[in-house]
Amino acid sequence: MKKSFLIIGLMIALSSIGNAQERIKMTVEDAIQTGLKNSKTLDASSMKVVAAEARKKEVIAGLLPSVKFNAGYRRLSEVDPFEINTPFGNFVVSPSILDNYTTQLTVAQPLFAGFRLLSGAKIASKNYEATKEDFQKDQSDLIYNIQNAYWNLFKAEQMKKVIDENLSMIKAHVNDATNLLNAGLLTTNDKLKLEVQLSDAQLKQLDAGNNVRLAMIGLNNILSIPLTTEIEIASEVKRSEAEFGELNTLVNSAIDERPEVKAAKLRVKAAEYGVTAARAGWYPQISFSGNLYYSRPNQRIVPAEDKFNSTWDVGVNLSMNIWDWLTTSHQTEQAKAQLAQGVDALGIIKDGVSLEVNQYYLLVNQLKRRIELSELTVKQAEENMRVTSERFKGGTALSTDAIDAEVSLLSAKINYTNSLVDFELSKARLKKALGKE
Repeated sequence: MKKSFLIIGLMIALSSIGNAQERIKMTVEDAIQTGLKNSKTLDASSMKVVAAEARKKEVIAGLLPSVKFNAGYRRLSEVDPFEINTPFGNFVVSPSILDNYTTQLTVAQPLFAGFRLLSGAKIASKNYEATKEDFQKDQSDLIYNIQNAYWNLFKAEQMKKVIDENLSMIKAHVNDATNLLNAGLLTTNDKLKLEVQLSDAQLKQLDAGNNVRLAMIGLNNILSIPLTTEIEIASEVKRSEAEFGELNTLVNSAIDERPEVKAAKLRVKAAEYGVTAARAGWYPQISFSGNLYYSRPNQRIVPAEDKFNSTWDVGVNLSMNIWDWLTTSHQTEQAKAQLAQGVDALGIIKDGVSLEVNQYYLLVNQLKRRIELSELTVKQAEENMRVTSERFKGGTALSTDAIDAEVSLLSAKINYTNSLVDFELSKARLKKALGKE
């Protein structure tokens, strides 16, 4: 029997260990590093850079000489050898060699392809650089999303703390109301009002706890760590004076620094080279080639010999498309249309960047002022709460006065916390809008 209890106890202990939640203390910088390391989205984006680089190298290789080797063997059917009959006898001019071995080494080098190859290399290079800028944008987006999730968790925890403090305060008022009721200084209805306020605060506490859990799951998800991980917030939001400079200067700087703008500019450049490449059909194509043959029999050796002989040749080839039913013209039109689309896309991105910088610049300055006002409101609400509590304990204030003071203080603290966190997020968003991490 004792053995059974021991086994059950051991199983319970092991189960509790297996279900234990990992707890991590994390600053916002730690969260960013963890997210960058674990992000599958960012890894996929980096693989696009690798693929674009490989594509660039592939296209550049087309500009360089190519060397190919071919080898083969053929068994021929039996035929009579080529002979000449003379009065002096039969002479074999070309014997019948049934086993044929061929090897060929070819060197080829394009000399001029109507700028198609050179333009293709430049297109691939610009697309590679644009893909790197895309990666920077994805990384910047991820950093902001991590910051947003981190500070939202901070906000949810601060909200819960404020609500917990408010709940403790209401409980104290309910106890005071009980004493006042027993002393005949308060009506039962006044006490019931406070108890209703207490029940409402308890519901808010439940909601706040759930919001904390949801915010933590959201942060865990973006960090690609187990959703059950308990994250202890180690960073604090502090009031800080953020100076970003003059608005027009910031807009111009953002247009120069934003990875989206850089990528769009590079793709416009690639589209310009695309127009040049499309026009290649109007030019002659010139190439050089050289071959080295080592065959048995070698076809250039007459009469044929059943042994290996080497021969070579070199040459320059020229070809030109005389008429292709305006295919080159249509390809050029397509390339020009793609270039126009790229220019328009660049303009749209620049307009979006300008709008974004303006919005978050104004928001940062607005939130700086809001923090000052909400801080003053908290001080006023705390003083009002202190005075009202003293009056309520002394029986000179109604329960409704105490409730109003509690609600005002709770609202003031929540607004102050929201202002601090929103200011921190707006700074991060403005930095992202400016192309800064």
